Amino acid sequence: MDTVVETPLALKRRARKINKALAELYPYAHAELDFRNPFELVVATVLSAQTTDVLVNQVTKILFARYPDARNMAEAELAELEAILQPTGFFRAKAKNVLALSTRLVDEFDGEVPGRLEDLVTLPGVGRKTANVVLGNAFGVPGITVDTHFGRLARRFGWTTSEDPVKIEFDVAELFEPKDWTMLSHRVVFHGRRVCHARRPACGACAVANWCPSYGEGEKDPVKAAKLLKYELAPGNEALLEKLLAETHRAAEIRMESQRRPA
Repeated sequence: MDTVVETPLALKRRARKINKALAELYPYAHAELDFRNPFELVVATVLSAQTTDVLVNQVTKILFARYPDARNMAEAELAELEAILQPTGFFRAKAKNVLALSTRLVDEFDGEVPGRLEDLVTLPGVGRKTANVVLGNAFGVPGITVDTHFGRLARRFGWTTSEDPVKIEFDVAELFEPKDWTMLSHRVVFHGRRVCHARRPACGACAVANWCPSYGEGEKDPVKAAKLLKYELAPGNEALLEKLLAETHRAAEIRMESQRRPA
């Protein structure tokens, strides 16, 4: 039997159906790193490598209270930065990066985070992924953020076959309007963390199963799959989900509250 090859137009239509379904599922999707300005976001994103956003948010609360801007952080003692950043893992490399990053911002950008990708990627510890996070969430410039969750789901959805983050970014960008790129990134990452897990995706409880060529890689039984859901979608967290859906504009604040105490 011949395999049906999906045309570029069919792929684009299917991809947009997935995005629409994820938008309905996660109207409260947002950047899960806490920040108040571009400097805080670029530092938090650099620190988020190989650790969780929850842990980064706990650490940056202390970090930014002591070093609120690039000028203050550029004058920090490396040992003090290492002590604060230790819980995030790879803390020596991260401390050197944020110190060098802050120094570069002061020396070359008057202490301000630049709003262009070509400038951002020259900063220590900042690659395309971090640059797109900052552009999309701090400057409103459309960007696709390819982290491990996004890459995994983009391949499962058949949007790309690549393992290379830059190639994934360009492949996915072809399927969507630029205005959708930033929120698409949030929705896909949300879905990857809550439903489409790396080892055991909850296929039987997935809102985009109808359009997913990888359906069946995970648990197909709806009852068993529901038990695999995480965070606000997890059984027992109905009150948190209801609150997020009712107050989407306060989603980040509600998430922070829920992480401070059991949901």
